[in-house]
Amino acid sequence: MAEIIRMPKMSDTMEEGIISSWLKKVGDKVNSGDILAEVETDKATMELESYDDGILLHIGVKNGESVPVNDVIAIIGEKGENIKEILKEEEAKEEETKEEEAKEEETITIPEINDISKDKRLKASPLAKKIAEEKGINLTNIKGSGDGGRIIKKDIEENTEIISAQSSTNIILPKTIGEESFDEVPISQMRKTISKRLSESKFSSPHFYITMEINMDNCIKGRKKINETSEVKISFNDIIIKATAAALRKHPMINSSYLEDKLRINHHIHIGVAVAVKNGLLVPIIKFADNKSLSHISLEVKNLANKAKNKNLQPSDWEGNTFTISNLGMFGIDEFTAIINPNDSCILAVGGIKNTPIIKNGEIVPGNLMKVTLSCDHRIVDGAMGSAFLQTLKELIEDPIKILV
Repeated sequence: MAEIIRMPKMSDTMEEGIISSWLKKVGDKVNSGDILAEVETDKATMELESYDDGILLHIGVKNGESVPVNDVIAIIGEKGENIKEILKEEEAKEEETKEEEAKEEETITIPEINDISKDKRLKASPLAKKIAEEKGINLTNIKGSGDGGRIIKKDIEENTEIISAQSSTNIILPKTIGEESFDEVPISQMRKTISKRLSESKFSSPHFYITMEINMDNCIKGRKKINETSEVKISFNDIIIKATAAALRKHPMINSSYLEDKLRINHHIHIGVAVAVKNGLLVPIIKFADNKSLSHISLEVKNLANKAKNKNLQPSDWEGNTFTISNLGMFGIDEFTAIINPNDSCILAVGGIKNTPIIKNGEIVPGNLMKVTLSCDHRIVDGAMGSAFLQTLKELIEDPIKILV
């Protein structure tokens, strides 16, 4: 005798399944325990097992089609059985079931409540009904004071709280005119790489952050004097790079890398400088930054930035960083935190120089402050190490003559 195979409920939340692929075809011999098909549910792709022996006589669903739970998907039986008759009987059973369900629904249907303004059993004066219809008031919530409990105009006027609550639900809001729209653009390979590398860094390296304020008054004066005689214009970013390199020389653990089973303490100082480009972010490197003059650093930064924006950087320009600086001060950002660039142990986020009232010699005077935030990989650098590095950096930037020696 033929057996109907229905879409089983393979998870507690499953309402339908998709036939990913049939592993048997019509006419194949099927044994109990054989896998008939692979079914994609709302949680996983699972195997549909046969519990009967026989011939696969009918497949009612194609690969890729979805089927509600309990719907017929196949029939297994003996060769020569009338499939059309079996399917016809199944359709008849489904119709009977639907009819029975419809009758049951009719017996439990809640009678429709008549509109209040048309309810002849409601005792209310014509004026009270008119007012109720105009103001959208449900008279069943109002107790009548007229003959036989008849609602009159006075009853509506005296039930202001009920009327107010009902009226508030009938406020008509103006229609909002607009059209939903969006653009979808493919993700560039650069953006994919940035996403992958920084996600790995963020979720594998335990980050912590420390922030320090640096008084830039002397640095501003020093830069002005340097640029009066220098053939190359020195920027604040150039000074920060040079000062950072000098500070790293004094704090080698900040210039290190975590390599799973060992720490690499770098003796060379290669500072990556984050540069924004059209499709993302590049980090060209100032190699041996501690051995270079301010003018040398300035020229190299400008050259690498131009190469980055023109997409002319070579792998040698961005490989091998030991520390990274990200400066958003020129964009008006006061302070921020940055994600560590693999395989560094730290990254320095530099904010803008802000004119701020400060206390000097017991008096409030105008000053120029800059905030820097060091993101640290806690597997290598602890709070004391990071703080000591920032203290050294602060001393060098606040007295820039020291980095010229």
